[in-house]
Amino acid sequence: MRTANLSGRLVLVTDEGLAVDVEQASDGRFGPDPQDIYQDWPGFRDWQATAVLPPGRAFTPEELGAPAPRPRQVFAIGLNYRAHAAESGFEVPTTLPPVFPKYVSSITGPVTDVELPPDGHTDWEVELVVVIGERARHVTEEDAWRHVAGLTVGQDISERVSQLSGPAPQFGLAKSFPGFSPTGPFLVTPDAVDDPDNLALGCSLNGEEVQKGRTDDLVFSVPALIARLSAVLPLLPGDVVFTGTPAGVGMGRSPQRRISAADSLVSWIEGIGELRQTFHDRPSL
Repeated sequence: MRTANLSGRLVLVTDEGLAVDVEQASDGRFGPDPQDIYQDWPGFRDWQATAVLPPGRAFTPEELGAPAPRPRQVFAIGLNYRAHAAESGFEVPTTLPPVFPKYVSSITGPVTDVELPPDGHTDWEVELVVVIGERARHVTEEDAWRHVAGLTVGQDISERVSQLSGPAPQFGLAKSFPGFSPTGPFLVTPDAVDDPDNLALGCSLNGEEVQKGRTDDLVFSVPALIARLSAVLPLLPGDVVFTGTPAGVGMGRSPQRRISAADSLVSWIEGIGELRQTFHDRPSL
């Protein structure tokens, strides 16, 4: 199953790539809000499995919003690919990876124009993003996938100057400027991809490939992350987890690279889709 946020309304995306409005197709059983559906994800999943859908309509990627636009919690995982840990100058985590928030106001849809913070070093981090479908507390790895609503593409855009300045790193703030958490284009249920534990992902800057990896290289797999996070606190329906980025970020290169005005960043995950971000400087006053 594929769902999407089409102009603020929840839709199912058919195999032909057409959008079916969920509220209309369900005769009002489920509302139009893409975030609210996670409160009854099991019921929605069961309804969709046998629903006879009306004809859908065509749409463009620019019309899409974030699949989970207002999560109560957003978790981001650091150093979760060995090569990225090495390029960052850190040891690979062994018990619990670094976890930090990305704030909800930074979440956007898949095709956006992003303002660059002034005097910064803005970097890219393509990531597999998990949306929680059922409350998870003290979940085992073996049971973890049952608590996942679906998977989507994410970019953990990062401003490195503010991230690393000061007496301690400012991961959450530096990764939460407006537009720094694009997700989409669709939410894809784990059964709709060949192997949810082994997906290719990558991104390109101005047409040049800068990251490419596979999620079977994660130090902590999706089930392992859900188990470890849920051992500390409950994961709530609609929560979002950015699972980490592979090697190839701009800060890890020699010489270092950064995103500049007019740059185009395309991020993708096989079986899910792609994001497209363009960047501009803050207008002069």
